[in-house]
Amino acid sequence: MGLSKFFRAIVSAAFVALPLTTSGAGQSDVARSTEAAQVAVAANFTAPAKEIAALFKQKTGHEAVLSFGSSGQIYTQIQQDAPFQVFLSADAKRPQEAVDAGFAVADSRFTYAVGKLVLWSKSLDLSKAEDVLKANAFSKISIANPAAAPYGAAAVETMKALGLYDSLQAKVVQGNSIAQAYQFIDTGNAELGFVALSQLAKATAGSRWIVPQALYKPILQDAVLLKKGTDSAAAKAFLDFLKTPESRAIIEKYGYGLAN
Repeated sequence: MGLSKFFRAIVSAAFVALPLTTSGAGQSDVARSTEAAQVAVAANFTAPAKEIAALFKQKTGHEAVLSFGSSGQIYTQIQQDAPFQVFLSADAKRPQEAVDAGFAVADSRFTYAVGKLVLWSKSLDLSKAEDVLKANAFSKISIANPAAAPYGAAAVETMKALGLYDSLQAKVVQGNSIAQAYQFIDTGNAELGFVALSQLAKATAGSRWIVPQALYKPILQDAVLLKKGTDSAAAKAFLDFLKTPESRAIIEKYGYGLAN
C-alpha cells in the first residue's frame, strides 16, 4: 500500500469508529457551509429532533445535521474535540459540565424538554406493572447504561425506590443508549424494559406503564451552544428555533413535558 493510500485508510477508519449515528449532511458538508449546524442529540430525542430539523430547514433555510448517541457518549466526543456546535442532552448535568470545562457558552443553556420514563413490553401485560416486577417471572429487563444515559439512571432509581433492584439486577441487560435499550425489547431479546415515553409516541403494540414521577428525579433535558458554534448563525438559530411554539408543540406531541 502506498503512503497516500495508507493515510486515507487511517482517516476512513477514524470516521467509522465514531460511535454516533448521523442524519443529514456529512462532516465535510458542515465544514464547507455556514448554512448548516452540527447538532449532537441524546438518543431519546431522535424522532422529535428529526421533525424539528425538517421544519427548521423549511422555515429558515438552515440545515441541522443531527448526530445521535447517549448523553455521556456525546460529551466524551465533545471532550475529544468533536465538531459539534449544539448539544441537546438528556440531562442538565452534562451541559453544565460542558460550560464549566469551557466547551460551551454559559448563558446559552436552557431546558428544552422534560423527559418521562416508561416501562414497556411487547409480550407482558403491564396493567399491574409493579406486580409484574415483583413476580420477577421473566428472563431479561432492558435499561440504558445508567452511567451514560439519564433514562438508565432513572430506571435504576425506580427499581431501588420500589425495593426491587437487588432482586432484578441479575436480569438487567444494558443498552449503550436508550435507543439500544428499546431495540432489546422490540426484538424480543428482553421481555420488558425502561425506555423514554417519546420512543413509544407512534408505537401501538405492547403494554406500557408510565412511571410515577415520585419514583425518580425529574429528567430535565438541557440544550447548550458549544464554543465551536459561537460564530455559527445556523447553530444559534437552531437553539432559538427550539424555543418557538412550533418546536414546543412537536416536543409535547412526543410525550415530553415543557419547562416554564
